[in-house]
This record gives sequence, C-alpha cells and structure tokens, in this order.
Amino acid sequence: MKNLTSLLALAAACIAAPATADPLTQAVKADLPGLTTIYRDLHSNPELSFKEGRSAGIMAAEAKKLGFDVTTGVGGTGVVAVMKNGPGPVVLLRADMDGLPVTEQTGLPYASKNPGVMHACGHDTHMTSWIGTARRMAAMKDSWSGTLVMIGQPAEEIGSGARAMLKDNLYSRFPKPSTVIAFHDSASMPAGTIGLVDGYAMANVDSVDILVKGSGGHGAYPHLAKDPIVLASRIVTTLQTLISRETDPLESGVVTVGSFQAGTKHNIIPPDAKLQITVRSYTPEVREHLLDGIGRIAKGEAIAAGMPDDQLPVVKVQDQHTPATFNTHELTSQMQTLFTERFGKDRVLPARAQMGGEDFSEFYLADTSIQSLLFWVGGVRKDKWDAVKGDITKLPSIHSPFWAPDAEAVISTAVEAMSAAALAVLKK
Repeated sequence: MKNLTSLLALAAACIAAPATADPLTQAVKADLPGLTTIYRDLHSNPELSFKEGRSAGIMAAEAKKLGFDVTTGVGGTGVVAVMKNGPGPVVLLRADMDGLPVTEQTGLPYASKNPGVMHACGHDTHMTSWIGTARRMAAMKDSWSGTLVMIGQPAEEIGSGARAMLKDNLYSRFPKPSTVIAFHDSASMPAGTIGLVDGYAMANVDSVDILVKGSGGHGAYPHLAKDPIVLASRIVTTLQTLISRETDPLESGVVTVGSFQAGTKHNIIPPDAKLQITVRSYTPEVREHLLDGIGRIAKGEAIAAGMPDDQLPVVKVQDQHTPATFNTHELTSQMQTLFTERFGKDRVLPARAQMGGEDFSEFYLADTSIQSLLFWVGGVRKDKWDAVKGDITKLPSIHSPFWAPDAEAVISTAVEAMSAAALAVLKK
C-alpha cells in the first residue's frame, strides 16, 4: 500500500509539473534584464540618420565579443558582423539604427537626452533585439550550419541607408545572402504578437514637387493677374481623381499633398505657389501611372487656366525613391508555420500591407532570387490596448512623440522569432 501511495504521488507530481520550457525561450528570458539595460541606453541616446556612430559602436562591440568578424563604416555608419559556421546557406539579419528629429514627450525616466531627437520609430528595440539574436546564434552554433551575416543599417528614416550599404559593395565584400530577414515594432498590434503578410508589405514612396507659376498682382484686381493659388487648388482637387477614378479599386495608391505654400499678404496675388506631394503605391504599374498622372493633371489644369507654354507648372519627382517591400511566398509561408508552432495561434496575427515605406526592400531588389521577409512585432502595452479596446486611432502611432512600446515584450518576442527563423533556415 505504501508503494502504491508513493507511485500515485509520483504520478500526480508528474502530471502537475509544468512541461520543460523551450531552451531558446529560457535563454531569451534569462538574457532579458541585460538587454533591457542596453535598450534604455540606446533609447536615451538616439542619433539621426548617418550619425549613428555611438549606436553602431555598441552593436559592433557586442558582436566582436561573441566571435563575429566585424566591419564598421559600411555605407557610412553601417555595421556588418559575419559568423561562418560550416557549409550551408547565408542568412542576413538586419536592424536599422537611426532616430527621428522628434522631441520626446513620453515621460519615461530613460527618455532621450538629445534635444529634438527621439527613437520615435522603435529602432532602439531593433538594435537591442539584434544584439540578443547575435548572442543566441553564437551560443547555439552546434544547432546550425552556414553563414550568418548581421547588419546594423543606418539612415532608414530617410530611405538611404540600405542603398548606401549596397553601393559600398555589401554583396561582394561580404558573403551574399540567400535569405534576408528583418522585423519592425508595431504601434497597432498588442505587445508580443507577430504579424506577417505574404507579398507586398510596405509601399513605394515617392516625393513630388510642383512649382505652379502665375502672374502676381493686387488682390482687388484679379483680372489683371493669373492667380497661382487658384490654379494650384484646382491641381490639388483634380489629383484626387488619380485614385478615385483612374486606379483599379482593387489596387492601392495614395496621393497626398502635404504642403501648399503661397503668398505673403492678404491683398497680394503671388507670382507662384509650391506643392509638395507624397505618392504611395505597391506595383510598378500603379506607381508609373500616378507619377505620370500628376504631371498630366498639372499641365492640363494650367492650360485650362490660360497659362502660356512658358509658364506651365514645373513638376519634379525627387530622385530619392524608396521601393516597395516584398515578402517572398516561400519564406513567408515557412515562417508563418514556424511562428505559429512556437508562439501559438493567439500570438501570430493576420497582417495587412501598409502604405509606410521601408528601405529593407533594397536588399531583395538587388537580387530577386533572394528569399525575403519583413514581419511585425506588436508593441502596444496590454493595459493600453485593453483600455481602447483595440481602437488604434486612440493610440500613439510610430513617429509620435508619445510612442513608447512595451520594450521587454518587443525585444523578447523579436529575439526569439529572429533566432528561430535563422535557425530554421540554417538547420543542419
């Protein structure tokens, strides 16, 4: 009887005992306090595009300690850390480093020390997760085979950093990847969740300037002038038809006039007006149609207003173009399955393509045989999410001076997800 009682007690203990946690999950949890310290330091010391020297130095130093072959100054302030670990694929993991010219208003005790500069987009969580992932991959070398290339990229916020690193021969100076992966924190998803979208994930971003010419004069005698404000207003109104009447309703596009500048005084008709426009699209066809349409509409409205050929509007498409980010189907499907199995269905949410821009796209477009994925990690604290019942219009967005993600949730989720993704691709 005593033996039976002992056996029953042992069985009950076995049933009640929690299952052993995944080693990767345990390691990330153990490392989180130290990573949080790094995060708060990075958050307190944000740096603008192409000035990320301190941030790059922290990332480079961490990678060197782990045994990576580290090169700094790639494409300006970029960091490239390479770990070769036998035969196999080459995986590139990317984190962007730059902050924004925003004055922080979060009230955090570790808020930005740099006046007018803030990590309002969450790149500090990206860099910290990069360090955490590097630690995990170095510690788990026995579990994978291949080459890991980890890059700290400058100047994402101005759409220039990825192009600068590629122009600095990223793919020839260092092992060329067969797979590229990155994540971005999200201000529209609950903390610790993951979002993926197959295909286009982020938009083409174009900037267009229009100089609308006129003939200045006295506001009391408009018949003696050619009013550029009225003409520019017509252009602004007609531009809306590019989306509502010229673009397939099943396609997506945005034409937003963000700046309208003209005039100096109540009763003076100015000689010109200036428009600044942002244009968003996914496909090359829609992009081309929108850009061509802006020029056509500006010219057509000017002709209708009676402007001579030598005073037609001057339309300039800025050279700095951020191409759309495309998630390849094979890699996206693989990671959808992997993340769901690891984190559970409740934490892997359906996501939609966004009209924001991301120059991570450049790493795929440099060679479209590469598998590519950019996914999101939710950063909205649970109490705040619950308080607004998931209504994201009542929450600070990224680039807001009030955006303060649940950093611990973002970092722990991202480190585990990025490590698991790399391990899956580099599986022995």
